[in-house]
Amino acid sequence: MPDSDHPAVTLLSSIAYLESLDRVTLQSVARSATQRSYEADQIVFLEGEASSGLGVVQSGWLKAVKSAPDGREQILNFLGPGEVINAVGVFASDANPATVIALERSTLWIIRRETMLGLLDTHPGLARAVIQDLAGRVLHLIQLVEDLSIRSVEARLARLLLEQARTDILPRQRWATQAEMAARLGTVPDVINRALRALAQDGLITVERHQIRILDKAGLARKADPDL
Repeated sequence: MPDSDHPAVTLLSSIAYLESLDRVTLQSVARSATQRSYEADQIVFLEGEASSGLGVVQSGWLKAVKSAPDGREQILNFLGPGEVINAVGVFASDANPATVIALERSTLWIIRRETMLGLLDTHPGLARAVIQDLAGRVLHLIQLVEDLSIRSVEARLARLLLEQARTDILPRQRWATQAEMAARLGTVPDVINRALRALAQDGLITVERHQIRILDKAGLARKADPDL
């Protein structure tokens, strides 16, 4: 198969980590990558296990979670097509820092940890992109801690809706149950249900079967951050 026809090249070239690589190097990375498919609820990376590599999502949706001994989950992030998985495990340690679980049938390309570490030694542009990305992940976790410790569930929900909405309509994935949303926001489904009703009663959103429509983005922003 010609290099230009490799199915991973287009996807990998769209990743911020890899967009600075020259064509020949990118082709080499693509050839070394392994494609894997996972069914819903299947574990992709298990917390504490040795990192097998960097995951790039081709299709499907997954969640990164930390689990308590009693089985409760705190969802750190939802991850979809074009996003990178397990960067911290690859670049900052040799173990997976969280468990990643497929929410639906998903396909990933896995780039071996050794390949990514070798590229850092020879491509300064990649090293800068990795530093920027890891810094962004730290800021995301700081914000998550802040939200869980000092913001109400209603404010956390308003922020999440604003972050996930590309337009004024937020499609609801099949897996996007109130239980999953509750685990993302550090609460329980009944509380999420009440918070959704409160935002709707305030005229900020409407909740439909397959989507949430934002009616007042500025009002929702004020709800997310009362200091605005």
